[in-house]
Amino acid sequence: MLRIHFTTEDLNRLRVAAQPDPLWEIVNSLHLLQNRQGALVFDPWRREVRAAIARAGLTGTVASLHRLCPCAAYIPDFLTPGRGIPDLETGVDQVLSTPVARMSAELGRLFADGPVPPVARRLAEGDVETLERLGDALRRYYAVAVEPYLDVIRAAVDADRPVRAEAALSRGPEGLLSSYQDFAWRDDGVLETGYPVDSELELRGRSLTMIPSFFCIRHPVSLADPELPPVLVHPVTPDPGWLALSRPDGAGGPGPKRAGLPVAQLIGHTRAYVLEVLERPMTTTQLGGVLRLTLSTASRHATVLREAGLVASERRGSHVLHRRTPLGDAIMNGAAYGP
Repeated sequence: MLRIHFTTEDLNRLRVAAQPDPLWEIVNSLHLLQNRQGALVFDPWRREVRAAIARAGLTGTVASLHRLCPCAAYIPDFLTPGRGIPDLETGVDQVLSTPVARMSAELGRLFADGPVPPVARRLAEGDVETLERLGDALRRYYAVAVEPYLDVIRAAVDADRPVRAEAALSRGPEGLLSSYQDFAWRDDGVLETGYPVDSELELRGRSLTMIPSFFCIRHPVSLADPELPPVLVHPVTPDPGWLALSRPDGAGGPGPKRAGLPVAQLIGHTRAYVLEVLERPMTTTQLGGVLRLTLSTASRHATVLREAGLVASERRGSHVLHRRTPLGDAIMNGAAYGP
Protein backbone atom coordinates (compact mmCIF):
# COMPACT_ATOMS: atom_id res chain seq x y z
CA MET A 1 0.00 0.00 0.00
CA LEU A 2 1.20 3.52 -0.88
CA ARG A 3 -0.01 6.31 1.41
CA ILE A 4 0.48 9.94 0.38
CA HIS A 5 0.01 12.52 3.13
CA PHE A 6 -1.53 15.87 2.16
CA THR A 7 -1.97 19.13 4.00
CA THR A 8 -4.48 21.70 2.74
CA GLU A 9 -1.63 23.57 1.08
CA ASP A 10 -0.43 20.36 -0.59
CA LEU A 11 -3.89 19.80 -2.04
CA ASN A 12 -3.92 23.29 -3.52
CA ARG A 13 -0.59 22.56 -5.24
CA LEU A 14 -1.83 19.36 -6.90
CA ARG A 15 -1.32 19.35 -10.67
CA VAL A 16 -2.23 17.02 -13.55
CA ALA A 17 0.14 16.62 -16.49
CA ALA A 18 -1.45 17.54 -19.81
CA GLN A 19 0.15 14.71 -21.77
CA PRO A 20 1.86 11.36 -21.35
CA ASP A 21 5.54 11.38 -20.41
CA PRO A 22 7.75 9.58 -23.00
CA LEU A 23 10.14 8.13 -20.41
CA TRP A 24 7.33 6.77 -18.24
CA GLU A 25 5.76 5.17 -21.34
CA ILE A 26 9.11 3.56 -22.15
CA VAL A 27 9.52 2.15 -18.63
CA ASN A 28 5.93 0.95 -18.26
CA SER A 29 5.92 -0.66 -21.71
CA LEU A 30 9.22 -2.41 -20.96
CA HIS A 31 7.52 -3.92 -17.93
CA LEU A 32 4.59 -5.13 -20.04
CA LEU A 33 7.01 -6.98 -22.32
CA GLN A 34 8.37 -8.83 -19.27
CA ASN A 35 5.04 -10.01 -17.84
CA ARG A 36 1.56 -11.24 -18.84
CA GLN A 37 -0.42 -8.52 -17.10
CA GLY A 38 -3.33 -7.05 -19.00
CA ALA A 39 -3.24 -9.92 -21.50
CA LEU A 40 -6.62 -9.23 -23.07
CA VAL A 41 -5.74 -5.59 -23.67
CA PHE A 42 -2.02 -5.75 -24.45
CA ASP A 43 -1.18 -9.19 -25.89
CA PRO A 44 -1.76 -8.03 -29.51
CA TRP A 45 0.58 -5.10 -28.85
CA ARG A 46 3.15 -7.45 -27.29
CA ARG A 47 3.17 -9.71 -30.35
CA GLU A 48 3.43 -6.80 -32.74
CA VAL A 49 6.20 -5.04 -30.81
CA ARG A 50 8.25 -8.20 -30.28
CA ALA A 51 8.15 -8.81 -34.02
CA ALA A 52 9.15 -5.19 -34.68
CA ILE A 53 12.04 -5.47 -32.19
CA ALA A 54 13.31 -8.58 -33.96
CA ARG A 55 13.03 -6.97 -37.42
CA ALA A 56 14.92 -3.91 -36.23
CA GLY A 57 17.72 -6.01 -34.75
CA LEU A 58 16.99 -4.67 -31.25
CA THR A 59 16.63 -7.92 -29.33
CA GLY A 60 19.94 -7.49 -27.49
CA THR A 61 19.31 -3.79 -26.91
CA VAL A 62 15.91 -4.42 -25.35
CA ALA A 63 17.35 -7.23 -23.22
CA SER A 64 19.88 -4.71 -21.83
CA LEU A 65 17.06 -2.26 -21.10
CA HIS A 66 15.18 -5.01 -19.28
CA ARG A 67 18.18 -5.53 -17.00
CA LEU A 68 18.21 -1.82 -16.15
CA CYS A 69 14.41 -1.69 -15.89
CA PRO A 70 13.22 -5.06 -14.56
CA CYS A 71 9.61 -5.79 -13.78
CA ALA A 72 10.26 -5.58 -10.05
CA ALA A 73 9.34 -3.59 -6.96
CA TYR A 74 12.32 -1.28 -7.54
CA ILE A 75 13.61 0.42 -10.67
CA PRO A 76 16.14 3.28 -10.78
CA ASP A 77 14.46 6.68 -10.59
CA PHE A 78 16.91 8.25 -13.03
CA LEU A 79 15.15 6.45 -15.90
CA THR A 80 11.98 8.51 -15.26
CA PRO A 81 13.18 12.05 -14.51
CA GLY A 82 10.18 14.05 -15.63
CA ARG A 83 6.90 15.41 -14.33
CA GLY A 84 5.15 15.28 -17.68
CA ILE A 85 8.08 15.90 -20.04
CA PRO A 86 6.72 17.10 -23.39
CA ASP A 87 9.11 15.30 -25.75
CA LEU A 88 11.47 12.35 -25.89
CA GLU A 89 14.70 14.27 -26.45
CA THR A 90 14.18 16.43 -23.38
CA GLY A 91 13.58 13.31 -21.32
CA VAL A 92 16.62 11.47 -22.69
CA ASP A 93 18.81 14.52 -22.04
CA GLN A 94 17.64 14.55 -18.41
CA VAL A 95 18.39 10.83 -18.05
CA LEU A 96 21.90 11.27 -19.42
CA SER A 97 22.48 14.32 -17.21
CA THR A 98 21.91 12.36 -14.01
CA PRO A 99 24.74 13.07 -11.54
CA VAL A 100 27.18 10.17 -11.42
CA ALA A 101 26.84 9.76 -7.65
CA ARG A 102 23.07 9.41 -7.88
CA MET A 103 23.19 7.00 -10.84
CA SER A 104 25.79 4.89 -9.04
CA ALA A 105 23.68 4.75 -5.87
CA GLU A 106 20.49 3.76 -7.71
CA LEU A 107 22.21 1.09 -9.80
CA GLY A 108 23.87 -0.21 -6.65
CA ARG A 109 20.45 -0.61 -5.07
CA LEU A 110 19.08 -2.32 -8.19
CA PHE A 111 21.84 -4.94 -8.24
CA ALA A 112 22.38 -5.17 -4.48
CA ASP A 113 21.58 -8.89 -4.40
CA GLY A 114 23.47 -10.04 -7.47
CA PRO A 115 26.30 -9.39 -9.91
CA VAL A 116 26.35 -5.98 -11.58
CA PRO A 117 26.18 -6.25 -15.40
CA PRO A 118 29.11 -4.57 -17.19
CA VAL A 119 26.87 -1.94 -18.79
CA ALA A 120 25.46 -0.96 -15.38
CA ARG A 121 28.96 -0.77 -13.91
CA ARG A 122 30.11 1.55 -16.70
CA LEU A 123 27.01 3.73 -16.27
CA ALA A 124 27.70 3.94 -12.55
CA GLU A 125 31.20 5.15 -13.36
CA GLY A 126 29.87 7.86 -15.66
CA ASP A 127 31.37 6.41 -18.84
CA VAL A 128 30.37 8.85 -21.60
CA GLU A 129 30.23 6.27 -24.39
CA THR A 130 27.98 3.97 -22.35
CA LEU A 131 25.69 6.89 -21.52
CA GLU A 132 25.41 7.71 -25.22
CA ARG A 133 24.53 4.09 -25.98
CA LEU A 134 21.84 4.20 -23.29
CA GLY A 135 20.34 7.29 -24.92
CA ASP A 136 20.40 5.60 -28.32
CA ALA A 137 18.79 2.45 -26.88
CA LEU A 138 15.95 4.49 -25.35
CA ARG A 139 15.34 6.32 -28.64
CA ARG A 140 15.38 3.15 -30.75
CA TYR A 141 13.09 1.27 -28.38
CA TYR A 142 10.66 4.20 -28.27
CA ALA A 143 10.58 4.24 -32.08
CA VAL A 144 9.23 0.68 -32.30
CA ALA A 145 7.29 0.21 -29.03
CA VAL A 146 5.72 3.60 -28.28
CA GLU A 147 5.88 6.03 -31.20
CA PRO A 148 3.74 3.95 -33.63
CA TYR A 149 0.91 4.06 -31.08
CA LEU A 150 1.08 7.76 -30.14
CA ASP A 151 -2.28 8.61 -31.71
CA VAL A 152 -4.05 6.05 -29.52
CA ILE A 153 -2.01 6.99 -26.45
CA ARG A 154 -2.79 10.69 -26.82
CA ALA A 155 -6.46 9.97 -27.49
CA ALA A 156 -6.70 7.95 -24.27
CA VAL A 157 -5.06 10.74 -22.28
CA ASP A 158 -7.23 13.38 -23.96
CA ALA A 159 -10.35 11.40 -23.02
CA ASP A 160 -9.19 11.08 -19.41
CA ARG A 161 -8.36 14.74 -18.86
CA PRO A 162 -11.92 16.19 -19.03
CA VAL A 163 -13.05 13.62 -16.43
CA ARG A 164 -10.40 14.90 -14.00
CA ALA A 165 -11.13 18.53 -14.84
CA GLU A 166 -14.84 18.09 -14.14
CA ALA A 167 -14.11 16.37 -10.83
CA ALA A 168 -11.74 19.17 -9.80
CA LEU A 169 -14.15 21.92 -10.82
CA SER A 170 -17.17 20.40 -9.10
CA ARG A 171 -15.58 18.96 -5.95
CA GLY A 172 -12.13 20.51 -5.60
CA PRO A 173 -8.79 18.71 -5.10
CA GLU A 174 -10.36 15.99 -2.92
CA GLY A 175 -12.91 15.29 -5.66
CA LEU A 176 -10.13 15.10 -8.23
CA LEU A 177 -8.26 12.49 -6.19
CA SER A 178 -11.46 10.55 -5.52
CA SER A 179 -12.16 10.38 -9.25
CA TYR A 180 -9.27 7.95 -9.83
CA GLN A 181 -10.47 4.36 -9.80
CA ASP A 182 -7.58 2.92 -7.79
CA PHE A 183 -7.36 5.61 -5.10
CA ALA A 184 -9.03 5.88 -1.71
CA TRP A 185 -9.18 9.36 -0.18
CA ARG A 186 -9.32 9.38 3.63
CA ASP A 187 -10.81 12.12 5.75
CA ASP A 188 -7.49 12.62 7.53
CA GLY A 189 -5.84 13.85 4.31
CA VAL A 190 -4.21 10.58 3.24
CA LEU A 191 -4.47 9.11 -0.26
CA GLU A 192 -4.17 5.32 -0.35
CA THR A 193 -3.56 3.10 -3.35
CA GLY A 194 -2.38 -0.44 -4.00
CA TYR A 195 1.40 -0.77 -4.38
CA PRO A 196 4.01 -3.55 -4.57
CA VAL A 197 5.64 -2.40 -1.33
CA ASP A 198 4.38 -0.61 1.77
CA SER A 199 5.39 3.04 1.44
CA GLU A 200 4.66 6.48 2.92
CA LEU A 201 5.12 9.75 1.01
CA GLU A 202 5.11 13.06 2.87
CA LEU A 203 4.66 15.96 0.45
CA ARG A 204 5.87 18.67 2.86
CA GLY A 205 4.69 21.56 0.72
CA ARG A 206 5.81 20.04 -2.58
CA SER A 207 3.51 19.82 -5.59
CA LEU A 208 2.38 16.29 -6.49
CA THR A 209 2.08 15.78 -10.25
CA MET A 210 -0.41 13.23 -11.58
CA ILE A 211 0.91 11.72 -14.84
CA PRO A 212 -1.37 9.64 -17.09
CA SER A 213 0.22 6.57 -18.65
CA PHE A 214 -1.17 4.33 -21.38
CA PHE A 215 1.12 1.41 -20.52
CA CYS A 216 0.65 1.64 -16.75
CA ILE A 217 -1.74 -1.03 -15.47
CA ARG A 218 -2.91 -2.64 -12.23
CA HIS A 219 -1.79 0.13 -9.87
CA PRO A 220 -0.28 3.63 -9.95
CA VAL A 221 3.49 4.09 -9.84
CA SER A 222 5.60 6.55 -7.89
CA LEU A 223 9.31 7.26 -7.50
CA ALA A 224 11.30 5.21 -5.03
CA ASP A 225 13.20 8.17 -3.56
CA PRO A 226 10.78 10.25 -1.43
CA GLU A 227 13.12 13.25 -1.64
CA LEU A 228 12.67 13.64 -5.41
CA PRO A 229 9.90 15.90 -6.78
CA PRO A 230 6.81 13.72 -6.18
CA VAL A 231 4.84 12.19 -9.04
CA LEU A 232 2.06 9.62 -9.22
CA VAL A 233 1.70 7.85 -12.57
CA HIS A 234 -1.80 6.46 -13.08
CA PRO A 235 -3.31 4.09 -15.68
CA VAL A 236 -5.40 5.22 -18.64
CA THR A 237 -5.77 1.64 -19.86
CA PRO A 238 -7.57 1.25 -23.22
CA ASP A 239 -10.39 -1.14 -24.01
CA PRO A 240 -9.68 -4.63 -25.40
CA GLY A 241 -9.31 -4.57 -29.18
CA TRP A 242 -7.81 -1.07 -29.23
CA LEU A 243 -4.95 -2.12 -31.50
CA ALA A 244 -7.20 -3.61 -34.18
CA LEU A 245 -9.62 -0.69 -33.97
CA SER A 246 -6.77 1.79 -34.41
CA ARG A 247 -5.90 0.30 -37.81
CA PRO A 248 -7.90 1.23 -40.93
CA ASP A 249 -7.80 -2.38 -42.16
CA GLY A 250 -8.73 -3.77 -38.74
CA ALA A 251 -5.47 -5.70 -38.59
CA GLY A 252 -4.39 -6.92 -35.21
CA GLY A 253 -3.81 -10.09 -33.32
CA PRO A 254 -6.38 -11.86 -31.15
CA GLY A 255 -6.36 -11.70 -27.41
CA PRO A 256 -5.33 -14.43 -24.97
CA LYS A 257 -6.42 -17.93 -25.95
CA ARG A 258 -7.51 -21.12 -24.30
CA ALA A 259 -7.82 -24.35 -26.31
CA GLY A 260 -7.04 -22.34 -29.47
CA LEU A 261 -9.97 -19.90 -29.09
CA PRO A 262 -9.89 -16.29 -27.94
CA VAL A 263 -11.38 -15.90 -24.47
CA ALA A 264 -13.91 -13.41 -25.84
CA GLN A 265 -15.32 -16.10 -28.14
CA LEU A 266 -15.85 -18.37 -25.15
CA ILE A 267 -17.55 -16.00 -22.73
CA GLY A 268 -18.25 -12.80 -24.67
CA HIS A 269 -16.24 -9.60 -25.00
CA THR A 270 -17.61 -7.79 -21.95
CA ARG A 271 -17.26 -10.77 -19.62
CA ALA A 272 -13.77 -11.41 -20.98
CA TYR A 273 -12.93 -7.83 -20.05
CA VAL A 274 -14.46 -8.33 -16.56
CA LEU A 275 -12.27 -11.40 -16.11
CA GLU A 276 -9.27 -9.45 -17.38
CA VAL A 277 -9.62 -6.52 -14.99
CA LEU A 278 -10.20 -8.91 -12.08
CA GLU A 279 -6.51 -9.68 -12.28
CA ARG A 280 -6.73 -7.69 -9.06
CA PRO A 281 -9.80 -7.79 -6.76
CA MET A 282 -12.49 -5.17 -7.38
CA THR A 283 -15.79 -4.19 -5.89
CA THR A 284 -18.94 -4.05 -8.03
CA THR A 285 -18.68 -0.26 -8.03
CA GLN A 286 -15.10 -0.41 -9.31
CA LEU A 287 -16.09 -2.89 -12.03
CA GLY A 288 -18.88 -0.60 -13.15
CA GLY A 289 -16.46 2.32 -13.32
CA VAL A 290 -13.87 0.42 -15.35
CA LEU A 291 -16.46 -1.02 -17.74
CA ARG A 292 -18.59 2.15 -17.90
CA LEU A 293 -21.64 0.05 -16.98
CA THR A 294 -24.42 0.46 -14.44
CA LEU A 295 -23.89 -1.31 -11.13
CA SER A 296 -26.69 -3.78 -11.90
CA THR A 297 -25.12 -4.74 -15.24
CA ALA A 298 -21.64 -5.10 -13.74
CA SER A 299 -23.10 -7.23 -10.94
CA ARG A 300 -24.91 -9.45 -13.46
CA HIS A 301 -21.69 -10.12 -15.41
CA ALA A 302 -19.86 -10.94 -12.18
CA THR A 303 -22.68 -13.31 -11.18
CA VAL A 304 -22.49 -15.22 -14.47
CA LEU A 305 -18.73 -15.58 -14.13
CA ARG A 306 -19.12 -16.68 -10.51
CA GLU A 307 -21.64 -19.35 -11.50
CA ALA A 308 -19.15 -20.59 -14.10
CA GLY A 309 -16.47 -20.93 -11.42
CA LEU A 310 -14.28 -18.18 -12.93
CA VAL A 311 -14.86 -15.55 -10.24
CA ALA A 312 -15.26 -15.72 -6.45
CA SER A 313 -17.18 -13.02 -4.57
CA GLU A 314 -17.27 -12.16 -0.88
CA ARG A 315 -19.08 -9.47 1.06
CA ARG A 316 -16.98 -6.96 2.97
CA GLY A 317 -19.19 -4.57 4.88
CA SER A 318 -21.44 -2.81 2.38
CA HIS A 319 -19.37 -3.92 -0.61
CA VAL A 320 -18.97 -7.16 -2.55
CA LEU A 321 -15.38 -7.91 -3.57
CA HIS A 322 -14.82 -10.00 -6.71
CA ARG A 323 -11.64 -11.86 -7.60
CA ARG A 324 -10.55 -14.37 -10.24
CA THR A 325 -10.43 -18.03 -9.24
CA PRO A 326 -7.56 -20.35 -10.22
CA LEU A 327 -9.74 -21.54 -13.12
CA GLY A 328 -10.24 -17.94 -14.22
CA ASP A 329 -6.48 -17.37 -14.03
CA ALA A 330 -5.87 -20.48 -16.13
CA ILE A 331 -8.27 -19.35 -18.83
CA MET A 332 -6.78 -15.87 -19.02
CA ASN A 333 -3.21 -17.17 -19.06
CA GLY A 334 -3.88 -19.91 -21.60
CA ALA A 335 -2.68 -22.56 -19.11
CA ALA A 336 -4.01 -26.00 -18.35
CA TYR A 337 -6.10 -26.26 -15.19
CA GLY A 338 -6.41 -29.20 -12.88
CA PRO A 339 -4.18 -32.02 -11.70
